[in-house]
Amino acid sequence: MGGESKILMGAGPSNCCEKVLDAMSNPILGHLHPENLMIMDEIKEGIKYLFQTQNPATMCISGSGHAGMEAAMCNLLEDGDVVLMGVTGLWGNRAGDIAQRYGADVHYVRARCGYALSFEDIREAFQTYNPKVFFIAQGDSSTGVLQSFISDIGDLCRRFNCLLVVDIVASLGSAEFLMDEWKVDVAYTGSQKVLCGPAGITPISFNQRALNKIKARQSKVKSYYFDITLLGQFWGCFGTSRIYHHTVSSTLLYGLREAIAIVCQQGLKNMIRRHIECSYRLQKGIENMGMEMFVPEPNHRMSSINVIKIPNGVDWRKVSQYAMNKYFLEIAGGLGPTVDQVFRIGLLGENATEEKVDLVLTILREAIQNTSGITLNERSKI
Repeated sequence: MGGESKILMGAGPSNCCEKVLDAMSNPILGHLHPENLMIMDEIKEGIKYLFQTQNPATMCISGSGHAGMEAAMCNLLEDGDVVLMGVTGLWGNRAGDIAQRYGADVHYVRARCGYALSFEDIREAFQTYNPKVFFIAQGDSSTGVLQSFISDIGDLCRRFNCLLVVDIVASLGSAEFLMDEWKVDVAYTGSQKVLCGPAGITPISFNQRALNKIKARQSKVKSYYFDITLLGQFWGCFGTSRIYHHTVSSTLLYGLREAIAIVCQQGLKNMIRRHIECSYRLQKGIENMGMEMFVPEPNHRMSSINVIKIPNGVDWRKVSQYAMNKYFLEIAGGLGPTVDQVFRIGLLGENATEEKVDLVLTILREAIQNTSGITLNERSKI
């Protein structure tokens, strides 16, 4: 079974296409070889397009999406800095945990589970705490919540002289994101989600406001590895001679460059539209089986990570095991606040197609019926 090709339709990682896999079979390069530096430069330009930004301090961190979160927190925060975390699932809490470890004074504004934050709740929290940094996940993969009005939050942050950090790990490429226009100060994404690249390398971007905050620090950044002033020199972001920072994997760079090139060829708007259309098809199929989406408000549902309530009497583990054992198809369970409550189906990049949607619906129906004895009839209610 280990050698079988699996269809990864959980919450990530996603399947890499053959072009990406072929690219990663290229010969290893040294981290400062001219060819490797050229690939890094091409990746930087690709990230700027994906993020819709002109920030010079656009680069990658060698690490998973968590590395982007930690880099944002450790560069922007000093002991005692007040930070406000928007919580729509797991990731606001995770960011708060990281910020506390760097000495920040952490506060939270929380949405009901399955709901997005209201602008009024965020504004009231700003008035209460007057934060120096505000964090929000555009899409929280644990709940499937898509947070709207990021641009309004950007304006609010400017009025309070607060930096805005947006986690776009699971949403980039499946929902509109305009870093510069929305006044986002730091953003990072996952290479292994909608981009369908290899895990382990995280695109991230800092604007000038964020860099000014870092330059004005009274203390050194507490992590050498995540220090953007050093990492940015390695990536050639500041117009100075490149320095050695760490040994970046040329294999991951090959894969990420190819994955970004594929998105650029498709066009961001086309890619986003495809994800939205496939998610709508999946949601209608779920409703036709008598099941319910976890997020009640359709406009606040992610199109990349689709979260579905588990019907009464259904064991999600048995359903997931059935789908994997018989069809080599991954369906994920819940995470954090949704553990044992939901299925999570990822329509990520290569797997955001009508054919894959119909496949996962067919297998999900069969798996539920065969593991629980529940018959899912068209338009029936459980």
